[in-house]
Amino acid sequence: MSRPNILIFMVDQLNGTLFPDGPADWLHTPNFKALAERSVRFANSYTASPLCAPGRASFMSGRLPSRTGVYDNAAEFPSDTPTFAHHLRAAGWQTCLSGKMHFVGPDQLHGFEQRLTTDVYPADFGWTPDWRKPGERIDWWYHNMGSVTGAGVAEISNQLEYDDEVAHHAVQKVYDLSRGGDERPWHLTVSFTHPHDPYVARRKYWDLYEDCDHLLPEVGAIPYDDLDPHSQRIFDANDWRSFDISEEDIRRSRRAYFANISYLDDKIGEVMAALEATRQEAVILFVSDHGDMLGERGLWFKMSFFEGSSRVPLMISAPGLKAGRIDTPVSTLDVCPTLCDLAGIDVDQVAPWTDGVSLLSVAAGGPRDPVPMEYAAEASIAPMVALRDGKWKYSACPADPEQLFDLEADPAEMTNLVGDPEAADILIRLRSMTSDRWDYAEFDAQVRDSQARRLVVYEALRQGGYYPWDYQPLQKASERYMRNHMDLNVLEDSQRFPRGE
Repeated sequence: MSRPNILIFMVDQLNGTLFPDGPADWLHTPNFKALAERSVRFANSYTASPLCAPGRASFMSGRLPSRTGVYDNAAEFPSDTPTFAHHLRAAGWQTCLSGKMHFVGPDQLHGFEQRLTTDVYPADFGWTPDWRKPGERIDWWYHNMGSVTGAGVAEISNQLEYDDEVAHHAVQKVYDLSRGGDERPWHLTVSFTHPHDPYVARRKYWDLYEDCDHLLPEVGAIPYDDLDPHSQRIFDANDWRSFDISEEDIRRSRRAYFANISYLDDKIGEVMAALEATRQEAVILFVSDHGDMLGERGLWFKMSFFEGSSRVPLMISAPGLKAGRIDTPVSTLDVCPTLCDLAGIDVDQVAPWTDGVSLLSVAAGGPRDPVPMEYAAEASIAPMVALRDGKWKYSACPADPEQLFDLEADPAEMTNLVGDPEAADILIRLRSMTSDRWDYAEFDAQVRDSQARRLVVYEALRQGGYYPWDYQPLQKASERYMRNHMDLNVLEDSQRFPRGE
């Protein structure tokens, strides 16, 4: 396919360690496993930032949060930031989004011609952190451990309703694309909110994991006083002191999380079945925005550079791309230039706008510079940065001690090698690379200025008449099915696929 259709499946908070080479064998995921067999599987893929809005803005643009300005879940994604949807659309693709992308601000499209659903989260500045008040906890929107103590079974929930809608509209869109009403190649992103907490799953999926051997974390809870300072801040932000977490709570939470991976497998299977039924071909990319610690070390959710939070699954199935496992560390920053490369867009023209590289070159055996990550949102008090370089992971923050891990020898990240004489050279090298890339003082000032401005604007905009930025899906009822400005004969023929069978 010289101008291929492109289908992206994005999920939310899926721990990449569960996808060491496609989905782990014990996960009940037939559709994911079938996709993995035909895909390049990037076993060491990382989010650009372990939080929804920053991670997604970086995924779309190929730019780190320090360049997009999307530092947290209430930071505006600027309309003048090019995304892969802009690049594809300019090159002649029709672009469509079904589901979540957590765009903050009045622009709710960012290059997509069409959105089929609203977003699951608010588009305004209401969730802005305030580093001027370190340790402040805002209960009505911060995570708390109620997601863990409340884990269990439900046949419908806020998030199940949303993802059912996302899948339904995506299936209908795939059918509509088969009708050939638009000659351009198409791009469709289908973005779900599961397996993001709350850890609540439908019974049919819950029952799949009754005898699962993975319902407890490999590394149990570490006493609060023994945690690194940032992990302590995550504990505090999640209000851990107000909850008594039992082993059964942990089992139920992880069981529901695994169950929701199987739920997603079914939803993605529905879209794939429509694609096959309509005889359409597409490049398929599967990715998550960030991971979930799932109780490892006592940590839950994200906001951390530890593997469970920062590592994500990433698979690509495309003509001419040989299926197999790639161990070279890569990033969600690489998605934007990769899509451009697949579409035949000159990657050199896109390169100035991104911090990523095309994964086609990595899949062919090419190198990848050390993978950068940033975090500057809730539970942080200063910008945090990290590099994954080969087997090494280094993280730094002006407010915290450095961390250095050998992920081959220590995949659970239990031994910080800062201070180990045998790791001195690698520490010096990574410390130097980090200081060359980031100006901590400037980064810190940018975040604080952004927070302060947004807090003023949000307070003002909530007074008097309130105009929401949330995307309002428009369905033109007078253009659907049969209406009297249409020719019935033409309508029935044009809306059918296949024709003549």
